[in-house]
Amino acid sequence: MPGQETRTAGSESRPTAARIFISYRSKEPDIGLAQQFYAALKAAGHQVFLAGESIRLGDNWSQRVDEALEQCDVFLLLLSPQSAVSEMVIEEVRRAKQLHDTRPDRRPQILPIRVNLPFDAPLNYDLRGYLQRIQQRQWTAETDTVPILQEVLAVIDGQPPHDWLLDELTSDGAFTPPMVSVDQAPNAPPLPVADPELPEGQVDLASAFYVERFPQAGSTRTTIEAQCYEAIVKPGALIRIKAPRQMGKTSLMARIVHHARTHDHLTVPLSFQIADAAVFNDLDKFLKWFCASVGRRLRLPNKLADSWDDIFGSKDNCTTYFEDYLLTSINSPLTLCLDEVDMVFNHPEIASDFFGLLRAWHEEAKNSALWKKMRLVVVHSTEVYIPMNINQSPFNVGLPIELPEFTPAQVLDLATRHGLRWTASDVEPLMAMVGGHPFLVRVALYHVARHDTTLDRLLQSAPTEAGLYGDHLRRHLWNLEQRPEMAAAVKRVVQTAKPVRLESVQAFQLHSMGLVNLQGNDVMFRCGLYRQYFGDRLGMGSRGWGMGDGVDRDRAD
Repeated sequence: MPGQETRTAGSESRPTAARIFISYRSKEPDIGLAQQFYAALKAAGHQVFLAGESIRLGDNWSQRVDEALEQCDVFLLLLSPQSAVSEMVIEEVRRAKQLHDTRPDRRPQILPIRVNLPFDAPLNYDLRGYLQRIQQRQWTAETDTVPILQEVLAVIDGQPPHDWLLDELTSDGAFTPPMVSVDQAPNAPPLPVADPELPEGQVDLASAFYVERFPQAGSTRTTIEAQCYEAIVKPGALIRIKAPRQMGKTSLMARIVHHARTHDHLTVPLSFQIADAAVFNDLDKFLKWFCASVGRRLRLPNKLADSWDDIFGSKDNCTTYFEDYLLTSINSPLTLCLDEVDMVFNHPEIASDFFGLLRAWHEEAKNSALWKKMRLVVVHSTEVYIPMNINQSPFNVGLPIELPEFTPAQVLDLATRHGLRWTASDVEPLMAMVGGHPFLVRVALYHVARHDTTLDRLLQSAPTEAGLYGDHLRRHLWNLEQRPEMAAAVKRVVQTAKPVRLESVQAFQLHSMGLVNLQGNDVMFRCGLYRQYFGDRLGMGSRGWGMGDGVDRDRAD
């Protein structure tokens, strides 16, 4: 990296200036610490991007951030309790990780600093995946600032980190998958009233705010959870969970994992999010990663070098590795949960072969005692838009689960759990704004229950960047601005209140983002929040993200 190179000026040489991106949240102590790092790193001769200092009035915010991320050598992450749940910060981390994984020089180097965030504090599911095995430092007081700054400068200059930089590995060197503790009981009845709980991704197993849902509105017979619990204990089971982002897929998966463990299953929750981008470029490399990852989580030694024979195809090698090694080495059923499967959809060169392999294993379980050991849970956000032979697809067999939005009755029940004395007349305007979107509903109830705002004030500012959902809305806008064809598709939806026909892939992708609902072959915004916000931002005469448009100048998140 640039800090390792030298240049000569007269008789002196010093490290070349590094380009550093500081990711933070505009609240104390984050902002004060960010400014100290900004000043010190600039004084050391480095080029530093800090939103509050680097973006000027009238600048296009998203363009400036994109340029800084693309160019940076170091991504310095100030990870506080508030930034750890910021959708904008999480998106910055995702992009930095993606850049790091896809470049030969592995830029940018990611340096996370936990600001008043203990190492044992649970992280957002996405963040844990992005930051796995990346060394981290902890800041708890001003006395930590100078030693951490010295450490950062040393790393930038190419020196190895000190021993006191910690990393998220277990004592035996294996990464703990981003799942919640199994010591908590998901089946305990929720408390009538509980302390408000900040929504931050996966809902904890013991949470009083997890809402079980029914497959059809108005149904009171069997919950989706009960259907999954019944299915997962059956030999050779396959469960397919589909829903847009932030609808509760991972929370449901965690409960299925827990239920499987109570029936003495070995469980492997595996998110494709944690795979380096290069893994998806080649089927052989991808299946080796897949086999090694499953084996690692089963605490089995990696024997790929002895088992992978180039004479045979990759799929045959992968199947043999499971049959002759992984499945024969265990004495209990195996529940294998595959999360973020959408990432495979983006690589058709491997997708058809991999999904065909899963289907073949599922079919084999009908006749083979060995394959009956394995149960599959496949979790994805969007429709399967890759062409596949109907007889080779795992997406038309097994138990299909589509997570619906909350009903008015469920929102009212959830409000009661938050200690709010609401009636149906309170629920109605909230759902007119955010629908039954689980995450958006819980954010509203959390802040109203804490008396941070009232329902009326929340609704008035909701579709603006100054409102409660500003961070959430800006993340969506930022993503759309990276893909002009998607932004153009949203503009078409903005222009009419009627369902709109889009290209199928665009419709599926907007649905997976959670922005639209599918109505046959057409789409509509899923709630008033998105219609009002994108109507303003992407409507006629939209100016993009100028810093004079109500965005916090210190930090646009």
